[in-house]
Order: sequence, then C-alpha cells, then structure tokens
Amino acid sequence: MTKNMHTFDDGARLAARLAGDVADKLAEAVAEKGAASIAVSGGSTPKAFFRALSKADIDWEKVTITLVDERFVPEDSPRSNHKLVKENLLLGPAAAARFIPLYQNVKTAEEAAEIVTNKVSATSLPFDVVVLGMGTDGHTASFFPGGDTLGRALDMKTPAGVMSMHAEGAGEARLTFTFSSLENAGLLVLHIEGREKMDVLEKALAGDDETEMPIRAVLSRATSPVNIYWAP
Repeated sequence: MTKNMHTFDDGARLAARLAGDVADKLAEAVAEKGAASIAVSGGSTPKAFFRALSKADIDWEKVTITLVDERFVPEDSPRSNHKLVKENLLLGPAAAARFIPLYQNVKTAEEAAEIVTNKVSATSLPFDVVVLGMGTDGHTASFFPGGDTLGRALDMKTPAGVMSMHAEGAGEARLTFTFSSLENAGLLVLHIEGREKMDVLEKALAGDDETEMPIRAVLSRATSPVNIYWAP
C-alpha cells in the first residue's frame, strides 16, 4: 500500500495546501467527466480546511458533497457533521454545490442508510476525493473498535454504500460509508493534526489488527494511495 506523507509547520499551512490539492482534483474531474464528488469528515480538525476550500474557484454547481460518516442526529444538533459542513464549507462559491446529507428523518439509522445509499451510489461513486479523519482510538469514518457491523463495513465484498454502526465508543448510532466506498477514491486523504494523532498513526502502522484499530484497513488495504496530511 502506497502512503504519501505531507508534513506542515502548522494547521493553517496544512489547510491551505489541502484545500488547493482537493480543489485541483475536483476541477480535474469536472473537466474530464462534467461532474465531481467528494466525501468529507467531521470533527474540529477540518474546519480551517473547509473554509479554505469553500473559496476555491471551481465550478461548484457540478460538485456533489457528502459526508464520510454521520451521527444519527438532526442537522440542528451541535453534534451533527451536516451542521459543521453547512457552517464551514457550504459558503461563498461552494454554496452552489449539491450536498447529500446522511441523516434522514426516519426512525432508525438502518432506514436512513438504505435511503442514502440509493441517492449516492448512482451519481457519486467512486468518489473523486475522500478526506478521512482519525480518532485517538484508531477509528476512521465510523469504523469503531467493537462496532456491531465493523466486520461487514471493512469487508471489500460488502457493496459500496452507507450502513449503520453501533458502538460503545460512538455515542449515538452512526451512519458510515463502507470501506469499499472509500478506498478507491481518486484522491484519498487522511487529515490529522497534533502529536497525539501522530502517535496513534505510528501505532497503527506498527500493527495489523484491524478490529483493534480500524484505520489499519485504510493504511494497508486501500487501492488508492493514502495521502497523509499532518501538522503538529
């Protein structure tokens, strides 16, 4: 598995470079296919990257944005990744993009997963860009250690699409794209910041148990090269 490490002096420089690289890939896809798709992650780490990307001079009307994963909470919840993207990425020029939320106003995460899979699969897969994050427990997307559907989510034979995930470390029920949906992106990024996250990455690289640290599936089995962007 090819891994490319991009190291920056600080988060601001990382955000600017990552936004430029992602914008270039999206513009390339629009030029080649007439459309582009990107799946992004939540948390506090990508805020500066989102804001920089939102200003990119590309044909946003031809770009579809969705989330790598989501908590099964409404858009107005402070824990919603949709809310994070709306407030930090879907601004200025990027407001013209098509956004596909993972949360749906239905009773269960399982129902929502089926609805979103039907919306996304036909138009956006494979993704041109996927930007992953990583937790200190070694999870990425909503591939949590101990997750009830972790084995199926990481199995390459599981079809591309969205599925539910319940795990003690996850809090709410989760919605997540399967590994097979993410691992072949045109540009596959792991965006991490801080010494603690680098320590977690180094531990992941030193072992092979994907159930202990699911990020290992991406690092060892992704078809596309993994581009790691890190700042202290």
